[in-house]
Amino acid sequence: MKILYFTRGQSPHDLRFMQALSTSGHSAAVLCLEDAGSKAWPQGIELLHWPKPAAKFSWVSAPALARSFRRVVEDYQPDVIHAGPIQRTAFIAALAGVKPLLSMSWGSDILMDTRKGLIWEYVTHYTLKRTTVLAADCETVVKAARGYGFSGPARVFPWGVDLDHFKPGKAGGLRKQFGWEKNVVFLCNRTMEPLYGVDVVANAFAQAAVRNADLRLMLFGKGSQESTIHTVFEKAGILDRVYFGGFAGLDELPGIYRSVDYYVSASHSDGSSVSLMEALACSVPALLSDIPSNREWLEEGKEGWYFSDDDTASLAARILAAGENTKKNEMSAAARKLAEKRADWKKNFAVLLTAYEEAALLARKVNS
Repeated sequence: MKILYFTRGQSPHDLRFMQALSTSGHSAAVLCLEDAGSKAWPQGIELLHWPKPAAKFSWVSAPALARSFRRVVEDYQPDVIHAGPIQRTAFIAALAGVKPLLSMSWGSDILMDTRKGLIWEYVTHYTLKRTTVLAADCETVVKAARGYGFSGPARVFPWGVDLDHFKPGKAGGLRKQFGWEKNVVFLCNRTMEPLYGVDVVANAFAQAAVRNADLRLMLFGKGSQESTIHTVFEKAGILDRVYFGGFAGLDELPGIYRSVDYYVSASHSDGSSVSLMEALACSVPALLSDIPSNREWLEEGKEGWYFSDDDTASLAARILAAGENTKKNEMSAAARKLAEKRADWKKNFAVLLTAYEEAALLARKVNS
C-alpha cells in the first residue's frame, strides 16, 4: 500500500509516525504544508514537494493549495491520504476532493480550534463530511467530531509511548541531588500556557505545602506563565521546595519520572496526553483534572485520582491526600499495568494500519 502522509511540518509526533511507517512494509511519502524539507526523515520515507513553493496557509490561499495538492496526489498515486490536523492539511485534502482520506485529529483542532469562530466550525464540518475514516486518540474527540457531522467509521488509538524506554527503574538522581529522598515529590511537565493549567498546579501546591512541609514539586517546561508561576512560590515562601527544570529531552525523561512519586496535569483540554502515558509507563500514579478525555484513563483510587477542573482547592486536597497515601506501591504497579494495556505505541500503531486498509477498502467499494 502507498500512503501519502500530509502534515503541517515536522513535530516529534510526525517523526514517530514516519519512523513506524518506514518499517511497516508499506510505501510512504510525506508532504509538509510548512517548510520541513531541509529536515531529515526516516530512511525509506520519500519526501514530496509542491509543484511550486507552497503559499503560506490562509483561508484565501486554501483553494490554490488544494489545486497543487491534487497534482501531488495525481503524481504519487497513493492508496490512502493521511492528513491532519483537521482545519489545515485535512481541509486542503478535502477541498482537493481526493479519496480515500483518513483525517487524523490532533485533539485540540476539534476540541479547541473550533471555538475560534464560524469559519473554523464550517471548515471542520466541511472536512469531516468528506473524510473516509477518522483517526483520533480518544473517544472524546470522536464524540466531538460526530457533533460536526462526521458519520463514518472512526478508529481510536492513544498515540502511546515506547514501553522499553519509559519503564520503571531505580529512582532518578534528582531526588538525591536535591536531598528529597524522604519527601513526597510531584511532577508537572506541561507547557506553561493557560490551556495546560500549570498555574492551577502552582497555586494548589502552594496551598498544600503550607500544611505539609514534606511536599516537593518539580516543574519541567517553559511558557508565557513561567514568571507568574515563579512568583506564586516566592510569595508563599516555598521556592526551596520547587525545582524549575526547563525543557527535558527524550533521554532525560525516564529518569525524571523515576525521581517523583506522582504526576500532575491540570490541563483544561486534552486528548490522550503523551506525558500522562509516559508517567504511567514509569509506574507513576497521576492526579488529573476531570475533563472528559482524562476520564477515559484512570480508575479513581487505582492508578491515581481526579480533581475538579480549574479548582485550586480540589487539587490541593488531592495533593495532601497523596502525601499521606499508604497504597502508593499498589498504585504504582497499577499505573504500569494500565500503560501496558493501553499506552503501548507498538500495539496502538497497528490500529492506524488497520484504518488505512479500511479506508482503501471503502474507496474501492465506492468505485466498483
